[in-house]
Amino acid sequence: MTESTQFIVTGGAGFIGSNLALALNQRGHDDIIVVDNADSPGKQRNLAALRCREVMDKSLFRDAFLAGKIPAVDTVFHIGACSSTTESNASYLEDNNTLYTRQLCEWSIQNNVRFIYASSAATYGDGALGYSDDDTMTPQYRPLNLYGKSKQDFDVWALEQGLLNSIVGLKYFNVFGPREDHKGEMRSMVNKAYSQIMETGEMRLFKSYRPEYRDGEQERDFVFVEDAVRVTLFFHDHPEISGLFNCGSGRARTWLALATAVFTAMDRKPNIRMIEMPASIREHYQYHTQADTTKLYSAGCDQPFTPLEEAIRNYVCNFPPVSN
Repeated sequence: MTESTQFIVTGGAGFIGSNLALALNQRGHDDIIVVDNADSPGKQRNLAALRCREVMDKSLFRDAFLAGKIPAVDTVFHIGACSSTTESNASYLEDNNTLYTRQLCEWSIQNNVRFIYASSAATYGDGALGYSDDDTMTPQYRPLNLYGKSKQDFDVWALEQGLLNSIVGLKYFNVFGPREDHKGEMRSMVNKAYSQIMETGEMRLFKSYRPEYRDGEQERDFVFVEDAVRVTLFFHDHPEISGLFNCGSGRARTWLALATAVFTAMDRKPNIRMIEMPASIREHYQYHTQADTTKLYSAGCDQPFTPLEEAIRNYVCNFPPVSN
């Protein structure tokens, strides 16, 4: 690696992408091409905090690399995608999430560029088959929404093409933390809770519609964004390691635990109200996620994951969410 090493971070004005670009800055790197559309005040704030060589519109960037007009770089971090779990335009997701990723992956391989991309825990569907990132299991999963399918389709394609021997995919679980204010309804529950509590003094959680889960005791594997970034950079630092890996803590926590932690961090008494879950998402709702971290740790990644309460206090006290 030389001093002129360049990085491409797609989705670099977004949530995980901007935190990743900032971490590269903190390592002394500012020769970064950020690919994104700064189409909201939140994304503009994220970009303003970064040092980068260039910011490119994602469509112009796609045209440029397909035409061979992008300079050789050290690593492509492909974080950008439509992450809406309620997006119903299958053709859009197939093009924007799956085909775009395939094209950028192929360009990276042809140009001997390290390719690290964002997959998702949404690929695991209802969890009936578990949460293993073992290659033998990957084709068997059935996501519950089109977003998850768009990620799964690329994972399976990369596996079938034998590309997971040279690239890295990260199945991010429920990531939360600074610089997600622009995400609208796709913001983390920590972010939403803070806003709800500031505005109304209460936090709202969905009721459960499965008898084995009491209201508010649906579970997620919550990941602080700083931890997700450190795991991502581990694979940049170790180009000899490739494959598809879970990026999760390996521990499932309830929404009630998260809600209580937010109130505690805000120095308030919990005031939680259970509300009806919209009928449109009841059949596609994940009641439990928990990363199997066996493969991640076997690869040598010993990155500790910040305990939920500590991460929420850090977020709420040091980076309080703002409205866009």
